[in-house]
Amino acid sequence: MKNDKTTATAPPLVIALISIHGLIRGHDLELGRDADTGGQTKYVVELAKALGDHPDVAKVVLLTRLVADAQVSPDYAVPLEPLSAKASIVRLACGAPGYVRKELLWDSLDSFSDNALAYFKQPGNMPDLIHSHYADAGYVGARLSHQLGIPLVHTGHSLGRNKRKQLLASGVNRAEIESTYHISRRVEAEETTLAAAERVITSTQQEIEQQYGLYDYYQPHAMRVIPPGTDLAAFYPPQDGEDDQGLADELAKFLKEPGKPIILALSRPDPKKNIISLIEAYGESPKLQQLANLVIVVGNRDDIQDITGVTRTVLNDLLLAIDKYDLYGKVAYPKHHQPAQVPCLYRLATRSHGVFVNPALTEPFGLTLIEAAACGLPLVATEDGGPIEIIKNCDNGYLIDPLDKAAMAKKLLAILTRKKDWARFSANGMTGVRQFYAWPAHVDSYLSVIRPLVDKTEPVVKLTLTRRPNLFRKRALFSSLDLNLTGDRASLAELMKLIYDQRKAFIFGIATGRHLDDTRAVLRQHGMPEPDILVTHQGTQIHYAPDLTRDTAWERHINHHWNPQEIRDLLADMAGLRMQPKNSQSAFKISYFIDPASADVNDIRQHLLRHDQAVNLVFSFGQFLDILPVRASKGLALRWCADQFGFPLENTLVAGVTRADEDMLRGNTMGVVVANPYPPELSGLSDADKIYFSKAQYAAGILEAMQHYQFLTASRGKAA
Repeated sequence: MKNDKTTATAPPLVIALISIHGLIRGHDLELGRDADTGGQTKYVVELAKALGDHPDVAKVVLLTRLVADAQVSPDYAVPLEPLSAKASIVRLACGAPGYVRKELLWDSLDSFSDNALAYFKQPGNMPDLIHSHYADAGYVGARLSHQLGIPLVHTGHSLGRNKRKQLLASGVNRAEIESTYHISRRVEAEETTLAAAERVITSTQQEIEQQYGLYDYYQPHAMRVIPPGTDLAAFYPPQDGEDDQGLADELAKFLKEPGKPIILALSRPDPKKNIISLIEAYGESPKLQQLANLVIVVGNRDDIQDITGVTRTVLNDLLLAIDKYDLYGKVAYPKHHQPAQVPCLYRLATRSHGVFVNPALTEPFGLTLIEAAACGLPLVATEDGGPIEIIKNCDNGYLIDPLDKAAMAKKLLAILTRKKDWARFSANGMTGVRQFYAWPAHVDSYLSVIRPLVDKTEPVVKLTLTRRPNLFRKRALFSSLDLNLTGDRASLAELMKLIYDQRKAFIFGIATGRHLDDTRAVLRQHGMPEPDILVTHQGTQIHYAPDLTRDTAWERHINHHWNPQEIRDLLADMAGLRMQPKNSQSAFKISYFIDPASADVNDIRQHLLRHDQAVNLVFSFGQFLDILPVRASKGLALRWCADQFGFPLENTLVAGVTRADEDMLRGNTMGVVVANPYPPELSGLSDADKIYFSKAQYAAGILEAMQHYQFLTASRGKAA
């Protein structure tokens, strides 16, 4: 909050914000016009305006790129645009005047920096502090900070190391990532910025630990969490006589009893948002269905058949889940909505005495939670990331394990049935947003962070840090989950601490036969953080941290000649086979219980081959048979990740226990068969070249293998 004593004695500040790419103007922001004109442009303009309204600020300028291009509005070619009496946008030349995407600006940033330096040296323009936004502005800000001796504050908005994972997951190869996105230059700029910045401002603590923690110049003592502000002029509680823009009528088309309280979910149609689990929680609770309607708003669509990728999958799964539980008349899922209708949706749910729910598997911040709270809606939200801090600050709802559907339904019922709690949560949310998440509160917190840097009243501690020889990690540890990582909590804790302490030194991956939700439940149960790479469903799905980005390119790759229905038909009458439960099946994995006395795995393989079905069969624990695409397995998934991320197999330690792990262990990896109390399935590997058999069990066996191979100290390859 604002320090009145400081305000009375210190002169008001001159602040320079730098945000270079995209299209920035003070009105009618073209949000979503392209990948460069999104939330960051809105944030920096609103921050500039809010700072300009504060009495402790004398002047704020937002430096951005001057764009003279017939393809965009002439507004972006105006050198000076006032935002208020004390705030303005200043546009400077940056290379060629035409509008180009941010990845093509790197060679022009030195020119922008020189022009910014010249601007600052004009009378009255020298700032007390520079605040850069994103890597390109960070590069410029670091140069200017060094040249002028002015403190640098930085906000990354997104980071290159994480972006690289997302691009790899979407199917872009490493060479194309470099040629198109110049990702190495971006990461280098981010490292340079982190080394120069006296403070780094983030939205959540999770962002600090999981994203910035991978950088060589990660300095947690220099980082501060200041959540972004919310526009209270748009998000406010229901008012008498307010127009709901036809939303009530639109929702009533779906609902038998539209007057019931609304359970509202609003998100992108993304698997990570976990909307299907919400529908299942509602469908499995007759009491919840009796009390309230479920309203799900997941983007805009015309025809699902015209949509591709995971968006289509999510929408199809949504409709199938509604049909499975026969929820017609109880669930509304409108096809279209406008941005201006979103506040009205929140207020409509508040007026119904409903609740807002965010069941996401992972939620870095949770802006919708703040918007809903500002409108008076109590919350039920995932116990991951931003919602933890939001509900702690506002005390306006409950956190839930997004994988526990029964607990999700229980918390929704608690809010809907306890009128005093509903009223308390509603009031607390509105108060909490004004206190912690409104723009005035944001600016007060912001000034309390930067004022000591300008006044030099707070020591700036710089750690002595070193750079890795490679921008990206060239070493990896992969392990199966059951009987390897689970089984002994003491050795697991020791291994997890080592992995955390060495998180910059190597990539940590888990490969398991379990499905994604089941895997995450086991990780939570044993207190394990999510790994950098998560291979599930016996090697048929790959997800990348920190946002569980799904590798859709891998799934397109393994779909080659995969005919699951034909395989099921061919094996329908085979003796000794029985289908495992539905939750053990997936799009690329058909799972059976097998009786070895009645069925032979080789006979099954030959039977499928005779019918032109080339597949990969995984037989484990003497009773489980998984049938996968011929291009899929744990070992093949590991090699795909090695190729995508560029870590050599020779530098990869792989720990396994069952036959499902065998092809991970074979080849050029540093393999270890971890001892366990069950009958050994991999004893046949004892004659294989350079595979180590541990004496210790569970995670202790992995630690033993790390010492054997000198994993953390060996310069290359396997130990002799």
